[in-house]
Amino acid sequence: MVLLTSGTDAPTGALVKAVGNWAEEEGADLRTVVADHPSGLVPAITRALDLTPDLIISAGNDLVDPLALVSASHLAQHFLVVGAELAEPTANVTAVGWPGASFRGEGLGASSAYDPGSFTAERCASAVRAGVAAVLGELTGIVIRLDA
Repeated sequence: MVLLTSGTDAPTGALVKAVGNWAEEEGADLRTVVADHPSGLVPAITRALDLTPDLIISAGNDLVDPLALVSASHLAQHFLVVGAELAEPTANVTAVGWPGASFRGEGLGASSAYDPGSFTAERCASAVRAGVAAVLGELTGIVIRLDA
């Protein structure tokens, strides 16, 4: 698996930590690709694709719009977006959200319901487990909503 991440904000950090903890607990081979500049978002997705993982897990709101652009051209690649969602996902994109994790991209920024404090360690861990389980169970192209 590849963790694709962008951003140094607390929600992104919580998601990155949850993915790392999940991979360690499960003994999953996890590699990380970091996009550290706005001009590097699409190239970072390309680097993640070049690793030919079973799943690319995205953490960070900055990746939402670039993923919408790239994922539709790579339908054989599974993507998991945690803590956000693509506005128009294809069947290969699964997302996990909860009250407070309401970012949908399209250049609109975070909605008024976005709450960085909702990205708790427990909620992020639950989101990663639920999202990976959905992809492994071939329930893709959906948005999973966790209860508050």
